[in-house]
Amino acid sequence: MPSPTPAHTKLPAAIWVLGFVSLLMDVSSELIHSLLPVFMVSVLGASMLTVGLIEGAAEATALIVKVFAGALSDWWGKRKPLALMGYSLGALTKPMFALATGMGMVVAARMIDRVGKGIRGTPRDALVADIAPPEARGAAFGLRQSLDTVGAFLGPLLAMLLMLLWANDIRAVFWAAVVPAALCVALLAWGVQEPERAPQERRTNPIRRDNLRRLPTAFWSVVALGAVFTLARFSEAFLVLRLQQDGLPLAFTPLVLIAMNLVYALGAYPLGKLSDGMDHGKLLAWGLVPLVAADALLAWSGQGPAAWLGVALWGLHMAATQGLLAAMAAHTAPADLRGTAYGMFNLVCGVAMLAASALAGLLWDQLGARATFSAGMVLALLALGGVLVLMARGALAPPRHHAPGTHPGGGAP
Repeated sequence: MPSPTPAHTKLPAAIWVLGFVSLLMDVSSELIHSLLPVFMVSVLGASMLTVGLIEGAAEATALIVKVFAGALSDWWGKRKPLALMGYSLGALTKPMFALATGMGMVVAARMIDRVGKGIRGTPRDALVADIAPPEARGAAFGLRQSLDTVGAFLGPLLAMLLMLLWANDIRAVFWAAVVPAALCVALLAWGVQEPERAPQERRTNPIRRDNLRRLPTAFWSVVALGAVFTLARFSEAFLVLRLQQDGLPLAFTPLVLIAMNLVYALGAYPLGKLSDGMDHGKLLAWGLVPLVAADALLAWSGQGPAAWLGVALWGLHMAATQGLLAAMAAHTAPADLRGTAYGMFNLVCGVAMLAASALAGLLWDQLGARATFSAGMVLALLALGGVLVLMARGALAPPRHHAPGTHPGGGAP
């Protein structure tokens, strides 16, 4: 009997729960992050280069930690305990932002928070891939990403409302972030049951050379694409600073991330579902077009309809590409090395994020905002060229779906 098509495959309830776990943590994180760039520059006196280095190092730290968290989850055979540890660590750091009186505390809080993200991210994504039917992984990742992004939309919206209600008291808003973080940890602890995995005869280090050799060329092509995409898309902190620099009032700066994440949230699930039956290369290529346009608009203007259109197009790019790259990594990696594969993917992307954000901050300090976004446009065009080359070689075709109970990488799906 043929395997069910994505249109008729029902996603397990645990995928929805994991999506709402991500939603709650993103509400908490974005309550802080939507105001943090302005807090660092306006209250603590940080330079743009400092903001770029902190944001780049923070995200790179999260992505690099994912390597070891993913490998540990493969070796241990458990995903949920590591995810729970990472979410708990993130929740515990939220009060540090409210208590910060200097850049040292902010840097410490940001780094510890991102270590928590690194610990939870890969096991959580591997858990999504373990639970979801292989023929509907694009939809599963799209749904989780969409709910995650709803949180990234609600967080800045709540931050803006609280800033207006509490007369621009940023520290009070930071304290409010503690509540959804605590709810997130509770929901994961009691709402998700990890599926049983087939017992292994002998546990080995997943990062051993012979195991890494089992990761196919198709997987490393996805890794290379992820790195190039990350280089072309620096931290969203620069979107906030671009519009704030050109006159957006402090209380309304969260509107930047609200607009971006609203588009992201609305597009992530339908585009993820579309990717299950569409040529991956075409979707990636079309997903880069909005990024090129966003950079061009933001290089030209930091205010008015053009700037806000640029912010929305940035979100459309994220919706079209982020869930798809995660699904492509799952499709191309063996099931028993899925956590390690996500870790390697994120390691490379972490280094790219650090370089991209540091370059963005340096260009802004030396040449202004226009140079930062112009450089992003050039890198996005280079990424588009790389996708077109891979498409011409037939390297980005959608995977063939296998009958239930089987998986091209071996082992249980």
